[in-house]
Amino acid sequence: MTAADTHRGELVVVTGMTGAGRSTAAKELEDLGFYVVDNMPPSLLRDVVRLVDESKGTEQPIAVVVDVRSGSFFQSLQANLAQGATGRRTTLVFLEATDEVLVRRQEAARRPHPLQAGGRLLDGLQRERRVLGDLRSEADLVIDTTSLNVHQLTDRIAEAFGTPDSTRLTVTVTSFGFKYGIPVDADFVADMRFLPNPFWVPELRAGTGRDPEVSDYVMSRPGAKEFLDGYLPVLVGVAEGYLREGKRFMTIAVGCTGGKHRSVAMTEEIARRMRDHGYVARAAHRDLGRE
Repeated sequence: MTAADTHRGELVVVTGMTGAGRSTAAKELEDLGFYVVDNMPPSLLRDVVRLVDESKGTEQPIAVVVDVRSGSFFQSLQANLAQGATGRRTTLVFLEATDEVLVRRQEAARRPHPLQAGGRLLDGLQRERRVLGDLRSEADLVIDTTSLNVHQLTDRIAEAFGTPDSTRLTVTVTSFGFKYGIPVDADFVADMRFLPNPFWVPELRAGTGRDPEVSDYVMSRPGAKEFLDGYLPVLVGVAEGYLREGKRFMTIAVGCTGGKHRSVAMTEEIARRMRDHGYVARAAHRDLGRE
C-alpha cells in the first residue's frame, strides 16, 4: 500500500520557520504521491483543491507549502483551514528549529530572510515567530529540525505520511538527555532522573537502555513500576481525546541526564505499552550515542 492509497483525499498544509526544511518536506511528500504546490497564497487554497478535484479526482492527496513570502495573504490561512472549508481531511504540519540553527542555515544559503527588511537576519526570524505563533499552537504535527539532517527529516515525513493507517493515532516516544535540552516538539515530557542511574553501576555503565540488563535494572528500581502504572492511563486518556479532536500525532519525550540509560529503557517500555493499547507507536532515541 502506497502513501497515496493510505492518505486518499488528504490535504497536508506545510508551514513553519524559514530554513526549517519546508522544501525538503515538500519534495518527500511529492515522492510519496502527493500533488504538491509550493509557495501558495492561502487565499487560493480552496481553488487549488477544487482544480485538483476536477483534474485528478477527489482521492488524490494534496500538499501545499505556505510561508511568509505570501505576505498579507498569509493571515487568511487560518480562515481557509477552518473545519470543512476545503471538504478534505486536513493536516497542518509546522517545521521549526532554534534561531541559532536557522541563522546558520540561511547564512550558508546566502539568502536574506523575507521579513528581514534591511535589518539583521535574526530580526526577521523573530518577526516570523510572532506571525506564526498561533499556527504553531494549532498544528497537528510539529517537527523540530534543529538536530535533523535532510535524510532524517525525510524519514520523519515518510513515517507520518507513508503507510501508517490514517485513522489511527501515531505516537512517537523519544528519549533525550536534559543536558542537551528538552525537545521542543514534545506534547509530554517525563523526567526519569528520580530513578537510580545505571551509569554508577560499573558493569552497566557502557551499556544503554536498550540492553536487557540495563533495562531490567531500571525497571526493577523502586518507583519505576508505579510511574508506568500511573502515567500510561494519562497518556491513553489524552490519546483518545486527541483522536476525538482529529489530532493524529502525539510526541512523548522521556528524559534523563544524558539520554543513554534510564530514558532509553523507559521510552522502549512506554512505546511497547502504547502498542499494546492499539496505537501505532515507535521508540526514538535523540541523544543515544551522543556522548
